[in-house]
Amino acid sequence: MNADQLRARQTPIKARFKDDPGSAVVFMKAEGRLAVEGQSIRVETPTGSVVAGLHTAAGGDPGSACAAEMLLQALVACAGVTLGAVATSMGIAVRGGTVAAEGTLDFRGTLGVSKETPIGFSAIKMTYSLDTDADAAQVETLLKLTERYCVVYQTLKNPPAFEVVKNVSRAALVS
Repeated sequence: MNADQLRARQTPIKARFKDDPGSAVVFMKAEGRLAVEGQSIRVETPTGSVVAGLHTAAGGDPGSACAAEMLLQALVACAGVTLGAVATSMGIAVRGGTVAAEGTLDFRGTLGVSKETPIGFSAIKMTYSLDTDADAAQVETLLKLTERYCVVYQTLKNPPAFEVVKNVSRAALVS
């Protein structure tokens, strides 16, 4: 898709959102089905299900996806799609390349080995390697706008309000 085609798709959407700001608010949802036995969950996606489990550093099965790695994958996916859209809008040809995210996580926290060790990533680094003829200033603007418009990046940088709802059903006691 070129810049004109992207603009043609987005212009009526942007106009609708400007005229009716409420129409821009989209509710998204993810759901998974817990395994009856074991420490895994089947997460449904539009392209199929993914079985997520403990990371091997926490005693997990190497055949399962790790949710922490999936977070990095979501960041890479969002940044890559956003970069492509921004490059298209700017008229910058990107012939290829990679977007990578890596994070440092100390498993002593999540395993309860050390109460002083924070749980979660202590650092995340993104690396962009682009095959483009764009000059340094254009690439700088491209990456700045990618960060600005990337939903996952912005969510990690500016965490949203968070609520946990607990719905617990108890099996009837059998005598």
